[in-house]
Amino acid sequence: MFKTKAWFVAAMVTVIASAYSYSSNAKELVVAAASNPGGLAVFVAQDKGFFAKNGVDVKVEIRNTGSALSKGLRAGEFDFAPAAFTNLPAALERGLNVRGIVGYVGAAYEKMTADKVVALIASKASGINSVSDLKGKKVGVTFGSTADAWLLQALKEVNLTRNDLERVNTRPPSLVSVLDTGGVDAIVGWEPFNYRALKKIPGSKIVKRGGDLVCFCAYLHGNPDRVYKDEAATQKFVDSIAEAAAYVRNPANRNEVAEIGTRFVNMTKEEVLSGLDFWVYDPRIGANTAKAFSGAVDLLIEQKKMKKKYDPAKYLETKFILSTMKRHPEWFADLGK
Repeated sequence: MFKTKAWFVAAMVTVIASAYSYSSNAKELVVAAASNPGGLAVFVAQDKGFFAKNGVDVKVEIRNTGSALSKGLRAGEFDFAPAAFTNLPAALERGLNVRGIVGYVGAAYEKMTADKVVALIASKASGINSVSDLKGKKVGVTFGSTADAWLLQALKEVNLTRNDLERVNTRPPSLVSVLDTGGVDAIVGWEPFNYRALKKIPGSKIVKRGGDLVCFCAYLHGNPDRVYKDEAATQKFVDSIAEAAAYVRNPANRNEVAEIGTRFVNMTKEEVLSGLDFWVYDPRIGANTAKAFSGAVDLLIEQKKMKKKYDPAKYLETKFILSTMKRHPEWFADLGK
C-alpha cells in the first residue's frame, strides 16, 4: 500500500512538472486585431483554444483604426498586427521594417483584386443612383483606408476625380451617424458599417458594391526581430491562425463564430453574420498575393503617396504558411487553387 501511494505521488509530481514545463516553454505573444469582423480568425483562435493547442500563449489586443494598430506595433505593444495593402507599402517605403507572415483577410492568394466587403451607400434624399451622381456631393469616407482607395477607383471608372465631389474624412464608427444626420449624401464603408447604415437609415441603399477595383486584403506582420528570433513560436502562431481561419470559413460554424465575434468587439450577432457573407479569410501567401501588393503600390504611386516600386518579396515571408499548408492540407481543402 505504501509503495503504491509513493508511486502515485511520484507520478503526479512528474505530470505536474511536465505541465509546468510546457507552460513555461510556451512562447507568450501579443497579437492585435481591428474592431470589426475582419479579426474573426484571431478571435476564434483565442476563444477556441487554437493558440494553446498549437503551443503558444497569446494575448489579443483590439484597436479601432489601422493607424492605431501600426502605432502600437512600432511602439512594441504588439508582436503581430494586421495592415492593409492599400496603405502599408507607403509606410514600408518610409522605413517601416516588418514581414507579412500570414493572411488576415482578403482573397489575394486567388486574385489580385477582391473588394465585395466595400460599398457605396447613399441616403434616400441624396438623389444618388450611380457613381456618376456623386458629382457635387458630400461623401463620408475614412481617408487613407481601403474604402478611400476603392472610392477613387470607382470615380475613375466614370471619368470623375476627387475634385468633383467633397470627401469628408470620417472615422469608421461615425460613418452611419454622419449619413443619418445629413452631414453627407453618401458613405463608403465596409462591414459591419454598411449593414448598420442599411438597417438604421430608412431609404438608404447600396449604389455600388465591390467591382474588383482594389484588393481589400490585409496580412498579419511583425518586426523581423520577432518573426525570426523564435521561428518555432512564429510557426505555431501561423498554424493557429490558419486553423482558426478554416473554422471561421466552415458554414457549420457560422452561428458560433458570430457569437465569438460579439465577445471581442462591439457588434451584434446579426452584424457579424452579415459580414461573413463578404469578408474572406484566406491565410495563404502566393504569386497573386505579390501581384496584389504590387497593384497597391501602383495605386499609391499614382496618388503620389509613393515614389517608386517596392519589391513585395521584401515584405512577404512565405516559409511559415507554406510549412502549414504542407503539414495541414485539411485546413485549406475548401479554398480555391
